[in-house]
Amino acid sequence: LKSQPTSGWGRLMPAQRTTPRSNAGFLEKRIFFIVLLELGVVSKAVITLDRFSAAAGNSLGSSTSVVLQRHSIQTLDRGRIESGNSVSLTVTHKTAYFGQVQLGSDHQAFSVVFDTGSGNLMVPGQSCLSEACMVHSRFHEMQSTTARRISCEGNDVHRELEPGEDPTQDEVTITFGTGEIWGQCWEDQICVGNVCDTGSFIATTYESLNPFKLFDFDGVLGLALINMSQGSGFNLMSRLTEQQALRQPLFSVFLSDSENDVSEVTFGEVKKQRTSSDLVWAPVARDSGYWEVQMEDVTLDNKKQDLCPNCYVAVDTGTSELAGPSHVIEHLENSLNVKPDCSNFNTLPQLGFIVAGHILNLDPRDYVNKESGKCAVSLMPLDVPPPNGPLFIFGIPFLQRFYTVYNAENRSIGFAVAKHEGQIEENAGTRLINLANMPLAPAKAKAQAGPQQKRWGKLALARTMVLNRKNKGARAKQGKRASPGLLKQSSGSLKIAGQGKGKAKRKGLK
Repeated sequence: LKSQPTSGWGRLMPAQRTTPRSNAGFLEKRIFFIVLLELGVVSKAVITLDRFSAAAGNSLGSSTSVVLQRHSIQTLDRGRIESGNSVSLTVTHKTAYFGQVQLGSDHQAFSVVFDTGSGNLMVPGQSCLSEACMVHSRFHEMQSTTARRISCEGNDVHRELEPGEDPTQDEVTITFGTGEIWGQCWEDQICVGNVCDTGSFIATTYESLNPFKLFDFDGVLGLALINMSQGSGFNLMSRLTEQQALRQPLFSVFLSDSENDVSEVTFGEVKKQRTSSDLVWAPVARDSGYWEVQMEDVTLDNKKQDLCPNCYVAVDTGTSELAGPSHVIEHLENSLNVKPDCSNFNTLPQLGFIVAGHILNLDPRDYVNKESGKCAVSLMPLDVPPPNGPLFIFGIPFLQRFYTVYNAENRSIGFAVAKHEGQIEENAGTRLINLANMPLAPAKAKAQAGPQQKRWGKLALARTMVLNRKNKGARAKQGKRASPGLLKQSSGSLKIAGQGKGKAKRKGLK
């Protein structure tokens, strides 16, 4: 895959809409706006007011949307051995949505995945000469007059390097299921849509060839909760919420698999026109840093299966598939009994998940991969050990059907049926069902589950952050190692229990 140029992204950026807050200085801005309005230069007034607001730290409070581009690739996945030495191969679509951010005083543009499963902004750095970096846009710190190199210490993110301190000794290493990156920590202006602030990010110094060269985007903007970030300065929503830069302390995601809809991530606003139902809110269940909620059970055609009581589910915009514990996935595959020739596709049940007293239903097209007249269940086994597991992941197939809202201040997630072009409203009513309004049939008897298959390699195992002090020799040595596993989606996956972000070590400290 060849990296696409980002020069045309500016044409996709939507106009900012600002809503005033009650604060000092607003009267002056309003008078300034009215004067320009009287002069008949309304459009210029809006632009000037926006810049005036940005200079004052976005004190008006605003909302902004970033248009997302969809990119899909096909991969061949090895299935189970069917007979003898034959292995079934399944065509799987890997999808990613990415949009533009700008860094530095000179507004360098980067295409990034807006990823709710990670907590830091990561883009290729100028000093990264890896082949994977060279095919993407790189951050040129010398071109930005406001760029400042900082320590990668999570609890001391604003500490500048001491005189004579070797900058190569202070780096962050991010390990994925396959491949890894190394990077330096910088602080500079970060603009998302028309909302700008000063924040910390990682500029990579090395990226492994596989898988990063294949990506059609430059980097990742992590939108997870602050526990997932290297520090508060690295967490976009934490910074914007503290500064009251947004109209509301939240962001929302609308994804579509149709060319008739425009996918977008919106900061500071819930867009009612994107929903076909009321929002159902669920509190964030744990302090893992993920946007995860409690899931009561799994349903088939609104019937409880008693498969995963009191499981957790993480809502992850950076994962291209639905995933869950291997024994649950195996049970569902047996219960669904999807015919390889698609002969029963039109009679397959809805697959539902009970969250906050509501069933969130998916249709067969959402959980079955149908390609060239062949069908297969597209649910990925993922075994996360306690205490973080068992865990489900609502990836892109789920997010294409449900509009999601992430409230950083209240630590809650809102779910509503996404409103797509040409959608039949009657069908939308079957996707989100209040359990209080309908009696559930008794749960089916649980089938005997086969041996669990720990297919760890099918999902990238980590967005793990481990801070190391490396010398150049150690880095060169590590660069020759082959990375384990197989990265199965576009921007990595959830980190596994026990793999924390770690702490940096500095000279003179134990």
